[in-house]
Amino acid sequence: MQIPISYGKDGVLKLSLDEKNLLGVFNPNPVAKMDETALIAHALSNPINQKSFDEFIDTDEKIVIIVNDGTRPTPTAKILKQIYPKLKDKKKIFIIATGCHRAGTQDEYEMIFSKEIYAELAAKGEVHDHDAKHDEMIFLGESKNGTQMYLNKIVAQAKKVIAIGSVEPHYFAGYTGGRKSFLPGTASYETITQNHKLALSPDAQALKLDGNPVHEDMIDAMKVLSHIDVFAIMSVLDSEHGVYYAGTGDLNDSFYDCIKKADEVFCVQIPQKADIVISVAPYPMDVDLYQAQKALDNGKLALAEDGILIMVAKCRTGIGPRPFFELMASAPTPQEVLEKIRKEFHLGYHKAAKMAEISLWAQTWAVSDLSDEEMKSVHLKPYHDLQIALNDALAQKGADAKIIVLPFGSMTVPKV
Repeated sequence: MQIPISYGKDGVLKLSLDEKNLLGVFNPNPVAKMDETALIAHALSNPINQKSFDEFIDTDEKIVIIVNDGTRPTPTAKILKQIYPKLKDKKKIFIIATGCHRAGTQDEYEMIFSKEIYAELAAKGEVHDHDAKHDEMIFLGESKNGTQMYLNKIVAQAKKVIAIGSVEPHYFAGYTGGRKSFLPGTASYETITQNHKLALSPDAQALKLDGNPVHEDMIDAMKVLSHIDVFAIMSVLDSEHGVYYAGTGDLNDSFYDCIKKADEVFCVQIPQKADIVISVAPYPMDVDLYQAQKALDNGKLALAEDGILIMVAKCRTGIGPRPFFELMASAPTPQEVLEKIRKEFHLGYHKAAKMAEISLWAQTWAVSDLSDEEMKSVHLKPYHDLQIALNDALAQKGADAKIIVLPFGSMTVPKV
């Protein structure tokens, strides 16, 4: 049988395998197609524990609007289509919550805002890419864990903030969305480092919020925002990036409201763990190896002990932030990677730790546009042809090996 696998923005890889080997192709769950315009409008008219959107923006204060960067599929442009006409003549600035990611590209800006709106905003100088290392930050306080909350001055000095995000499972924060607009979205590099060090805990995993030190630290850090009036617009997408649900109002309440809907889409039931798992980082989450790693972390949940996990990710812009790559490349084995991390932590090392942990009990392979040397440096067996990779995996695991395919591995959380 033939299974098409998305690769990059428009590419498709054809995968051929024997039906007897296949346990299943597990996409995010099929859900009803919604009237996106009506859904967003209803959410805006029915905020949770917050005044109406029209009342919220009825101000002469400058409004700061936080939006996700181009590595997220957040339907920002669809939301702006409804709210931008009301904001157009307001004093405002849009800040792109890059966290510690790089600045955006022209294509990414147009994807985030739409071409028409971005052209208007750019002409007025109303878009700013958060720069965690170089932007001016303001210290607002500490979390119980000691994370020092340094926030971008643009956000920290705002009276009114609109936070636009999306909620889906996240491999160490439990879920994206909500509080992530601020931490890591618009926080300083040092603040993000302190928070992400908590990702080394075994309790920092997808779907887990209670007892997850990363999430609990983020929530606790939000208390420093008490002087800012926040209106959150959170959404949940289906597997085709259509809007399935939207929740607005209070930052945390709208986040939790969206979680149950996110589970309906992204948590998939599998019959058993497989000998071979193919986990895909689809566009735009294939932007670089740093982001594509999430497909590995979700894919491991479907993999049997001593199995082979094949990540498929174009890695369009290469490696991404260098620290995790340089750490992995500096150690000859995954075990030595983990030993180095225990001795000294830097931002990005949490990615290395998650990748290295899988390699202690399974094989990790990759099909990517990265060079063989780059893939080998991070302890991935390199391939550029998915069919050849699968054939090699079957040759090793045997003719009766069981296979699971996750075409949206970055977002799909398998559960037996």
